[in-house]
Amino acid sequence: MIEVNLLPGQKRKAAGGGAKLKLPDFKNLLASIKDPWLISAVAAWVLIGGGALALFFFDSAKKALLENRVTTEQHEADRYSTYIAEKRSQEKRRDSLVIQINVIRQIDGQRYVWPHLMDQITKALPPYTWLQDLQQTASAPVIPTSTGATGGQRPSPEDSAAAANTVNVTLNGHTVDIQAYTTFLRQLAASPWITDVTPATSQTVIEFDRPVTAFALSFKYRQADSVFIRTVPLVQSVR
Repeated sequence: MIEVNLLPGQKRKAAGGGAKLKLPDFKNLLASIKDPWLISAVAAWVLIGGGALALFFFDSAKKALLENRVTTEQHEADRYSTYIAEKRSQEKRRDSLVIQINVIRQIDGQRYVWPHLMDQITKALPPYTWLQDLQQTASAPVIPTSTGATGGQRPSPEDSAAAANTVNVTLNGHTVDIQAYTTFLRQLAASPWITDVTPATSQTVIEFDRPVTAFALSFKYRQADSVFIRTVPLVQSVR
């Protein structure tokens, strides 16, 4: 549709014209402000707002970084907690095996106490000397402590087993020669399986109408060094 303006000097608004957004003239607005305090306040608020906004973005980035790090550390902690639990389980199994080995070692060490003692006493016994009796006396109990009896380190399993296997023995015998008695004491003390040989009494008595020397002594059994131990097979082949 075509419209013709028949009235000169008048202008019609273009059809379809709407409201338009017009920005304020900041240049004229700033030129109209003459108060320096107002300008300073506005600038301060602008700086404060910009600083707060920058601080907000900085804290947000730092928070995201820390959350990522916490997540990573949590995964590492879960992984290491699994390793620690497995390590403790292995340590419990090791301690159980050590206890069983010590019990077996103690029992094994007590099996050959008296065979070793009888063998060493027989080897040390001089001629014209005989034994009346041989018996074991009560030994002091072994009290295990965490730091040792004198505040030192914990004793090793070998030392504990050796202390548990200690046997105190008293021996009574007769001899027709006093020199044989001193020889018997010396040879017992030289044995690697016997220690603390202590003479108790010695006196002359009449036996079968003959004077003999009756003596008593005590000693302890100890585990000999490995150089004195010789093992042989239980079963040997016969050709």
